[in-house]
Amino acid sequence: MEDANHSVVSEFIFRGLCNSRQLQTFLFLPFSTLYLMTVVGNLLVALLIIADSHLHSPMYFLLANLSFVDFCLSSVTTPKLTTDFLKDSKTISFGGCMTQILGVHLFAGGEMVLLVTMAYDRYVAICKPLHYSHIMDRHKCIWLVLTSWIVGFLHAMSQLAMILDLPFCGPRVVDSFFCDIPLVIKLACMDTHTLGIVINADSGVLATTCFILLLISYTYILVTVRLHSKDGASKALSTCTSHVTVVVLFFGPCIFVYLWPPSISWVDKFLAVFYTVITPLLNPAIYTLRNKEIKNALKRQISQHVHSKSNF
Repeated sequence: MEDANHSVVSEFIFRGLCNSRQLQTFLFLPFSTLYLMTVVGNLLVALLIIADSHLHSPMYFLLANLSFVDFCLSSVTTPKLTTDFLKDSKTISFGGCMTQILGVHLFAGGEMVLLVTMAYDRYVAICKPLHYSHIMDRHKCIWLVLTSWIVGFLHAMSQLAMILDLPFCGPRVVDSFFCDIPLVIKLACMDTHTLGIVINADSGVLATTCFILLLISYTYILVTVRLHSKDGASKALSTCTSHVTVVVLFFGPCIFVYLWPPSISWVDKFLAVFYTVITPLLNPAIYTLRNKEIKNALKRQISQHVHSKSNF
């Protein structure tokens, strides 16, 4: 009985995205390129905001943190996925698996709360512009970001605590490219049906709550502006479009995965790729392509760099 409480599985085996060796080799370059673009894009946005004094405002402070979180989220799973394309045996240690679970839920949970914070920032800026600098001061921004990290950490630890002591003593093949909790707990040597419901409810409640708060926030912004100005609604919509796009792209797959149990393997893998690989790349692209201030800041930095080199 005492031995039954401890896992005897030292590593797990990933089934990966597909079974075809040729297709996996083909996918290596696209996914490597996606990850490189994600790293460069997110770090560029974060460093640009830090370097350019014109972007030292609450909105861009939050955007810099979002870029950093996206960089971290992508780095938890994508490098392992990419290198596994070239391997016949896709293994991960038990500790590595638990670390992936911790990382994914830490950064994904933190990003959910951070997106709510960004919606609050837009609400204050659009609906209470005269009080914006007072409400969204430096200390408030820091505490809001810290709150997102704290919530993400507590969420990740609650998820990890529920599976860390599960007895893994037999099957060890995970039908995915990373340690996704709903699939990992199926490998435990015990009935995990009730535990699975609790774990999915934990993630589902966080995702759904944040998503509802975001919908309420952006709806209230547009309704409030429309009541005060005919042209205001279009301007507010233009300002918030990038935020809403990111929210839909990020929360859609997350809510689907954790509110509906895994059923069709390729659908679950596609959604997992979307919110761990694609979304962290799209976020900086969406904000950069739609934001004139970011474009202008990039031009200023390039101009300064060229000017300093010419003087040298």
